[in-house]
Amino acid sequence: MIKEKNNTTLTLDDFKTEVLNDYKIAITSRECSLLGRREVLTGKAKFGIFGDGKEVPQLAMAKAFKNGDFRSGYYRDQTFMMAIGELTIQQFFAGLYGHTDIKHDPMSAGRQMGGHFATHSLNEDGSWKNLTKQKNSSADISPTAGQMPRLLGLAQASKIYRHVKGITIKDNFSVNGNEIAWGTIGNASSSEGLFFETINAAGVLQVPMVISVWDDEYGISVHARHQTTKENISEILKGFQRDEDNKGYEILRVKGWDYSDLIATYEKAAIIAREQHVPVLIHVNQLTQPQGHSTSGSHERYKDADRLAWEKDFDCVRQMKLWMIAINIASEEEINAIDQNAKKEVLEGKKAAWNAFIEPVVEDQKELVSLLEKTALSSNHKESIQNIVSDLKSIKTPLRKELLIAARKTLRIVISENGKNELSNWITNYINLNQPRFSSNLHSTTDKNVYSVNKVDPQYAENAKIDTDGRMIIRDNFDAIFTKYPEVLIFGEDSGNIGDVNQGLEGMQEKYGELRVADVGIREATILGQGIGMALRGLRPIAEIQYLDYLLYAIQIMSDDLATLQYRTVGKQKAPLIIRTRGHRLEGIWHSGSPMGMIINAIRGIHVLVPRNMVQAAGFYNSLLECDEPALVIECLNGYRLKEKAPMNYGEFKTPIGVIETLKEGNDITLVSYGSTLRLVEQAAKELLDFGIDCEIIDLQSLLPFDINQDIVKSIAKTNRLLVIDEDLPGGASAYILQQIVEQQDAYTHLDSKPQTLTAKAHRPAYGTDGDYFSKPSAEDIFEKVYAMMNEVNPAKFPNLY
Repeated sequence: MIKEKNNTTLTLDDFKTEVLNDYKIAITSRECSLLGRREVLTGKAKFGIFGDGKEVPQLAMAKAFKNGDFRSGYYRDQTFMMAIGELTIQQFFAGLYGHTDIKHDPMSAGRQMGGHFATHSLNEDGSWKNLTKQKNSSADISPTAGQMPRLLGLAQASKIYRHVKGITIKDNFSVNGNEIAWGTIGNASSSEGLFFETINAAGVLQVPMVISVWDDEYGISVHARHQTTKENISEILKGFQRDEDNKGYEILRVKGWDYSDLIATYEKAAIIAREQHVPVLIHVNQLTQPQGHSTSGSHERYKDADRLAWEKDFDCVRQMKLWMIAINIASEEEINAIDQNAKKEVLEGKKAAWNAFIEPVVEDQKELVSLLEKTALSSNHKESIQNIVSDLKSIKTPLRKELLIAARKTLRIVISENGKNELSNWITNYINLNQPRFSSNLHSTTDKNVYSVNKVDPQYAENAKIDTDGRMIIRDNFDAIFTKYPEVLIFGEDSGNIGDVNQGLEGMQEKYGELRVADVGIREATILGQGIGMALRGLRPIAEIQYLDYLLYAIQIMSDDLATLQYRTVGKQKAPLIIRTRGHRLEGIWHSGSPMGMIINAIRGIHVLVPRNMVQAAGFYNSLLECDEPALVIECLNGYRLKEKAPMNYGEFKTPIGVIETLKEGNDITLVSYGSTLRLVEQAAKELLDFGIDCEIIDLQSLLPFDINQDIVKSIAKTNRLLVIDEDLPGGASAYILQQIVEQQDAYTHLDSKPQTLTAKAHRPAYGTDGDYFSKPSAEDIFEKVYAMMNEVNPAKFPNLY
């Protein structure tokens, strides 16, 4: 009789059954890897990267993984996903083929290559499932170590749920904070800065996180001696080991082929993390990679004969088989029978996945062939069309791309013929039907998207004066938010004790506690990761990056992880993180704060809001907390001491997202800008009025989304001229703004003059007030640019300035 941790008794027969079931999962996973490689090399799939060699430690991890837990992993964890019941053979191959139906490939509906795993956190209507009742995997990404920052936030959520009282949403997301965040990473990827940043942050925060390093001594073709000091990640991390006097990590080491020791190691790690909220690192070494890194090459090119022989002997599946025979769990014949049955099941699953993938396209092929043959009969170019039909028929495994190529080429041939309409309609319908398979869900499609929020104006006292510092407005609105939403928390550099660098959180930590208003270290990427992970678990985090320029440290995580989340899961996961920062027009290269072109083109999938004052900014926070989408809010760095009227309805007024505001009406020219620069635009417009030039001023308010009501073109229809003023570099955000106005809104039809831009210089600003003046648009620059445009229209009325 065998005692389990929960004190239930496991009979020898039960133990044997459990081990044999584990072995069946391992050998099934291995057969998927082997057959998957062949499918790539025969051309049925584009690329393959598989989990062979890592099967047995993933079985051990799966045994310790409980409902409510989250995985943030590495793209070789297929055995783990099979072991927790979230990946079938057919789904494995559907992912390999890139099946665009979420029912067949529930990981990403073909949007990511195989090996990238996810579970569904949301119901069909976008509402949360009860995540405590299921085993969860956050959606994988390919960038190495990119899963690590998110892992930190997934673990921190448990700490918040355990220690912060009054969170009413708790029941769907946590059971007393007992959930562990399980991370996996390859040994070579532990060289990445994101790995070390996450390791340090988790040690400081003391969160329930278990990181497994799968160590097979190589990173692609590069040996560990080129990757890791001492060729041993756990050795160089020994300083993180906790002791009697210092908090830190529990660091465990285990051989990746030792089934029984792996089970014991993962049980120990789970108890420490789950009960004590201590992070654990498990260095799983002596692993192998039987097929090499991927289908792009063979590992025989870079491993010597001794290493290849060792890998064959110490393959974890082989070692598990030998162990089972040695302790009489099963005979070699019984195990061979399991092997053969697994081969058969994998082959059948592969065939089913392939048929489900290809049959709908074959049916489309038949339909198109019939249509083209019909078109050829009435065409003057019958022979040319028949050649296209012949080529189309010869394709045994067609792609939708190939169908459209054939159809569109035929349409060119019959462009002047009467029979083209049916073909034209087929092409249009086919594109409309299939484009969403590849393009949907960049943003939320639920009734909680940003467009669902109605504007609520700030309310002011009858005799309200413009006498309140902007920082106090943002502070008092945060106060209202923390009271209204107990699941909201904010964290960043200087955010806690001193109330942020501009005092916009003054007194908030004292009032709401160190977990809800928290200081963190100087580590922007994992600040973002904290936010993503906690948002994935139902909290409403606000991650603060002290200055906009520092966003560059986190842009990769924003771009590759947060911005793509809803897209790559086809709306099955969401992380409505709010990123708070401050920027625009201060001093110097590193605090000038306007790399907007880079930002808006790197983070499509995240909304970018650019309020000109703190009432606007506060209204954006209020709006976003009613939505289920991520957003970046850029407060004006030089606006905290400027005076504004203080609203009475803090926490309630809402700035609409994607809607412009006309600050001044005019008839001669439309001036478009955002953020701090608007104050200079308003000054210049006032001075231009003295010279008989009446400007209309438009505040964009948000760059993503952009003017959803297409109001700017209405202004240009009146003024017939356009100038975009932007403190970003030439061709940066201004190019995007022009494209949206001139192309998307067709404003060119109303223009009597060339649309122009006025931007900062190509370099970053030098230090000091003069640096700003000579580097970015000034009020005088704006005045003279507008005046020059009017000079071109009427040189007699507006003679040359220079």
